Amino acid sequence: MITYVERGPGEARDYVRIWAVSDGRAGNARQAEALAAALSPRAEAVHLAPRAPWRWLAPRRLPAADHAFGDAYAARLDGAPDLAIGCGRQAALATRLAGTRGARTVQILDPRIDPRRWDLVVVPEHDSLRGENVLVARGSLHPVDDAWLADARAAFPALGALPGPRIAVLLGGDSRHGRFDVAAFDALASRLDALVAREGGSLLLTASRRTPPAVCAALRRRYAGRAACVWVDAQDGPNPYAGMLGWADRIVCSWDSVNMLSEACATRAPVFVFAPGQLDGGPQRFVEGLIADGRVRRFDDTLSAFEVTPLRETARIAAAVRERLSV
Repeated sequence: MITYVERGPGEARDYVRIWAVSDGRAGNARQAEALAAALSPRAEAVHLAPRAPWRWLAPRRLPAADHAFGDAYAARLDGAPDLAIGCGRQAALATRLAGTRGARTVQILDPRIDPRRWDLVVVPEHDSLRGENVLVARGSLHPVDDAWLADARAAFPALGALPGPRIAVLLGGDSRHGRFDVAAFDALASRLDALVAREGGSLLLTASRRTPPAVCAALRRRYAGRAACVWVDAQDGPNPYAGMLGWADRIVCSWDSVNMLSEACATRAPVFVFAPGQLDGGPQRFVEGLIADGRVRRFDDTLSAFEVTPLRETARIAAAVRERLSV
């Protein structure tokens, strides 16, 4: 696929072929595809099907690694793109292979081997990796900007008719850095119910892929037929997540998800983090940084509005990639 990258006045116009490479997992695909789309609206998404033994040892190159992702990907390498952007460990091997065929390469997230094996590596600020070819982002990359939010409002107009303030509630789940269980959900729900009873408004609640089944069940039990919008999975219809971000007057997010917090902070709504316990590692540093900067406040008993500046890191990183790689 040939994609056209628009340039500014007076700049040369080039045809640049871009791949956004991932293992297809939503978190990895979203980051690679968001950065690629920021560089060209017609970049091509490439989802990998890794094979053993390379699946276990990626991004290290073993003999015959050209076939780590099947014959189809091996054949495509003969027409490698000008720029290959990958996210995740499997994609790090795939972009390395594209690099051996002449592609410039960008790896999102720490590849856990020498970052100089790629032209550029992009890591979140709370990650410790640094280097001459390392670009540092606040949180994760994503497509959320004013145009994306406008499209989201157009796709879910019914949410805009709900009584305000519209409170989007984004629920994460357990990770190695902390837990979000039924007890944490019940504590959050009790505060939300008391707030809406006191001040009015509409609750729009959504689970995520990491939300534990027990929490999903508790969400349905408590709010089915009560909240303005509840989404757990496809049984509840089309996923309204984008519409929730687009129409939200306030956003409450569990403290465990860097991806959801990054996207919430890219909106123009005040964001409140619910922290029922202690995180550790990078996610804790990320949350603390957002609070220190005033972009996020802790959710205690109120959701008072405050002035915000959207956190839009994808556009900034894309500009740095253009400058560093001349694409």
